[in-house]
Amino acid sequence: MDVLSGIELSRRYWLEVVAPIIDDLLPGVPRAAARVGAGSDVLGFDDERSTDHGWGPRVVIFVDNLYSDNEKRKLVGAIDARIPVTFLGWPTRFAATSDGSEQHQVALTTVRAWFMGTLGFDPSDDITPADWLSAPSQILRTSIAGAVFEDATGDLTRVRERLSWYPDDVWLYLLGCQWRRIDQEEPFVGRAGEASDDLGSAVVAARLVRDLMRLCFLIERQYAPYSKWLGTAFSRLRCGSTLAPMLRAALAATDWRSREGVLVPVYEHVARMFNALGLTEPEEPTVRYFYNRPFRVLNSGRFVAACMAKTALAHLGDAGSIDQFVDNTDVLSNREQAAGLRDFIVRRDPRRI
Repeated sequence: MDVLSGIELSRRYWLEVVAPIIDDLLPGVPRAAARVGAGSDVLGFDDERSTDHGWGPRVVIFVDNLYSDNEKRKLVGAIDARIPVTFLGWPTRFAATSDGSEQHQVALTTVRAWFMGTLGFDPSDDITPADWLSAPSQILRTSIAGAVFEDATGDLTRVRERLSWYPDDVWLYLLGCQWRRIDQEEPFVGRAGEASDDLGSAVVAARLVRDLMRLCFLIERQYAPYSKWLGTAFSRLRCGSTLAPMLRAALAATDWRSREGVLVPVYEHVARMFNALGLTEPEEPTVRYFYNRPFRVLNSGRFVAACMAKTALAHLGDAGSIDQFVDNTDVLSNREQAAGLRDFIVRRDPRRI
């Protein structure tokens, strides 16, 4: 069978199957419908391989009033009774996760409940710095990706627009913290190599490659996805076609001098990208030697200082957001786990952000 994109499959499922059912069950009730949340199709990265598990038509329906839990259960049951077994050749009942049960993937919720369950806060209210800093970028990305098929009140669209990017203070703070990660390790590619630790040099280079990629996402105002799609999404950034071959060369290099030789123009290119934002006074975007040692670095601490001078969040220190001080899939992919670190973020600020 021809493989539609997941978004198009879900769009047609809504228009041709689910919307008529909802018209009948909830006549005249304002609603929104969308394909949002987890899934490669939401990010637009799905392909034929994506269809081998957890694949099929899905839609989230947002209704302002869901009445009682009992009435909601009756609605879900009524929807289940009317949904066909297949749609365009795809099962309509399947397990969305590896440990889930086979069931239809039509969810009923409210805008507030969905975002509270996904992010841990209601973005229709004031979004605090602690909210932003404790929300993993991969979850923010899936919250605003996908497609909205219908939005009678506009509430879902307005919330997604509010989440489209960080406020400037938070953005500058995250940029500064990301520059700090680079500043802390850029001399070590050469130092480890000079000490005959080529494996260590290669590991540091790989860490720097990932940190530079994530810095580019920040500069281009895009939330970074999780690791499986980091390279795919990076290739679609404006800088991707220029920097991706250079970063691949850095990873393929077999000695520290070759790694450094490739990373140097990357540092300088990214520094120029940052300067072009006009958020701070421009810094000289060229490398220099690390003290009197033969290692070329950007001395990224200059960019850290420039960012921190412009943000009201500088007093939080350089730990940054959850993505910048945690590297654990269970935390970054799970709202409850991530929310547990919100207290750590708040404790960094005596004013309780």
